[in-house]
Amino acid sequence: MSDINPAGTFINGPDGKLEAKYVQGKSSTAPTVLILHPHPEYGGTMNNRVVYNAFHTFLKLGFSVCRFNFRGVGKSDGKFDNGQGELSDAAAVLDWIQRQNPTTNESWIAGFSFGSLICMQLLMRRPEIYRFISICPQPNIYDFNFLAPCPSSGLVIYAAQDQLVPTDATKALETKLKNQKSINVDFVKIEGANHFFASKEKEFCSAIEKYVKKESRF
Repeated sequence: MSDINPAGTFINGPDGKLEAKYVQGKSSTAPTVLILHPHPEYGGTMNNRVVYNAFHTFLKLGFSVCRFNFRGVGKSDGKFDNGQGELSDAAAVLDWIQRQNPTTNESWIAGFSFGSLICMQLLMRRPEIYRFISICPQPNIYDFNFLAPCPSSGLVIYAAQDQLVPTDATKALETKLKNQKSINVDFVKIEGANHFFASKEKEFCSAIEKYVKKESRF
């Protein structure tokens, strides 16, 4: 499947231009989603296969969909900023998406690996975010204690054979989030999958699609 706008878009960020791919939903009330890529210092870009597959799954569901390169990645200006600058980048792109979709009533956010950390940090700062999808978060590396409480319901997708995240670390995060009141965070394990869902792309996309169809009001 090829991108609908292969030329891409540039969005003004806090440290210069940010390279993005954006497709507008056909409905004026289409939900929006911002998808965040893995760690820039370990080869993460918006063209990562997991990010790409998530992008096209949301696209198929009628969303206005955006993914972008954090500062210093690809054609984006700036340099890696240990998460703080990347959080500012994500906030700026979310602002831009909202300006493109003034009549939407659903704002979603998703992130993969390092991107899932930025996703959850942005969730804490932006009460308008309706649902989140956190893909292979790394609670063994990053502290998720800031989710106290987690402000929105969402989905965590993780891999049964994740070579980077021990299962007990994910289970501890699940216990923390499932004990919170007024929200529901679903945890879906993809059997036989590694951190990058190699050969399990179909199951991965299906998990997103099933959750969106259950939760979206669109």
